[in-house]
Amino acid sequence: MAGEYNPYLLIVIFLVAAILFAIAPLFTAWLWAKRFSPKKPGADKNAIYECGLQSKGDAWMQFKSEYYLYGIIFLIFDVETIFLLPFAVSFTGLPVGAFIAMVIFLLLLVEGLVWAWQKGVLNWK
Repeated sequence: MAGEYNPYLLIVIFLVAAILFAIAPLFTAWLWAKRFSPKKPGADKNAIYECGLQSKGDAWMQFKSEYYLYGIIFLIFDVETIFLLPFAVSFTGLPVGAFIAMVIFLLLLVEGLVWAWQKGVLNWK
């Protein structure tokens, strides 16, 4: 029984490798910053500086979230429209399963559009 193969050993090895793959660059960057970053805080170093202009007033500005929602909805439907082009080009050579998959895809898009419409995301205020 000492030479018996454990089928979960490979999964554990991959899990450890994935965690190390994610943590190693972060740890290396932290060590690099601790070793080589200058430690001279001051008013000039901590000042807010953007686009070559001195900031005026508070850096925090309130934005309406509706603009972001509208932009995200536009982006989603714009990108999803790109998926329709290859389907339309090769429509005659595709099997019925591809057509059914595209109909389901379009129904999900229409469901998202109806949801956004009902939530009032598409209305400008």
